[in-house]
Amino acid sequence: MLFSCIFSAIIFLSALSLIPCPAAADAFLTGSTEAVKICIELAGAICFWSAVMELMDVCGLSAALSRFLRPLLCRLFPESCRQGHILSAISENVSANLLGLGNAATPAGIRAAKGMASLCDNSCAGDELCLFVVLNTASIQLIPSTIAALRASLGASAAFDIMPAVWISSLASLLVGFAMASFLRRLWS
Repeated sequence: MLFSCIFSAIIFLSALSLIPCPAAADAFLTGSTEAVKICIELAGAICFWSAVMELMDVCGLSAALSRFLRPLLCRLFPESCRQGHILSAISENVSANLLGLGNAATPAGIRAAKGMASLCDNSCAGDELCLFVVLNTASIQLIPSTIAALRASLGASAAFDIMPAVWISSLASLLVGFAMASFLRRLWS
């Protein structure tokens, strides 16, 4: 609530500061218009990739990807692996993140986190939940669909030419996150 009030005050004061300067007011309106255009273009791309994810579900490709990931996920999350609905949510989350669909991965990630939290016997997050949050945050993206859609909406000639850089940086962040989670697990255990 406090953050909302502070943010609203900043916007209000910014708007007041634009009144005496017509060039700033014009820039503010132009920027607002461009922001809305980008949001609409991104919404189209998100709908497209969400439809691709839904088609993967209907065709059974998501289930096949989940079966492919199951041995790795069971090794990373042995307690959660015993609960089918938690493992299913983790698999769905990882699959969506691999496709660069962070918005589609969020509901599955929340279901997985709630399931993992229910396995904890105290009020603290368990090791598996902490590892899941780290790996979810630093996920590997094979297809950076949201970034490519943003680049395409801003006029990039080859929106997917960033894929090698995305692969390297997401793999590096995943490895560092996993190493830190493992180190802190040993340190605090």
